[in-house]
Amino acid sequence: MNRLWKYGDGVDTDVIFPGKYTYTLKEPGEIAAHALEDLDPRFAKESQAGDVIVAGKNWGNGSSREQAVTTLKYRGIAAVVAKSFGRIYYRNAVNQGLLLLTCPEVVDAAVDGEALTIDLATSTISTGGRTFAFPPLSPSVLSMIEAGGLVPHLRKKLGLTATGDVKIAD
Repeated sequence: MNRLWKYGDGVDTDVIFPGKYTYTLKEPGEIAAHALEDLDPRFAKESQAGDVIVAGKNWGNGSSREQAVTTLKYRGIAAVVAKSFGRIYYRNAVNQGLLLLTCPEVVDAAVDGEALTIDLATSTISTGGRTFAFPPLSPSVLSMIEAGGLVPHLRKKLGLTATGDVKIAD
């Protein structure tokens, strides 16, 4: 089970990760410390690994800055469930291995602070004593999420080590 953090419509990339830090912060811990700071100052201090964000329409609209995804990944956020996502944000999330799910019914029913469980095998989300279905992820997107993002997925698929060397079978 995961605690959910509920937010509204139109949360843009500058709210998820303030643009003023884009070129000054490089380390994961520094980036994670500023997640959603202008929207919810409690989030970066109180969110825990495995928590889930539930949001309204157009989560992640705005600039293509990848820190808006990595700040949540570095915080340990398990997923973002929303009514809809900004197109570039969605692509960046898949590339970085952050799970995004579209399920408007969950957003409408969710209560901030409640427990939430995601079951990818059955494409369901449970919260508040109710279970909701979401469109299953494509096999390619699921594979990238499970690998931790596009680069780890490709390394695995191509048989490369983390340094790019080809693995030789024993």
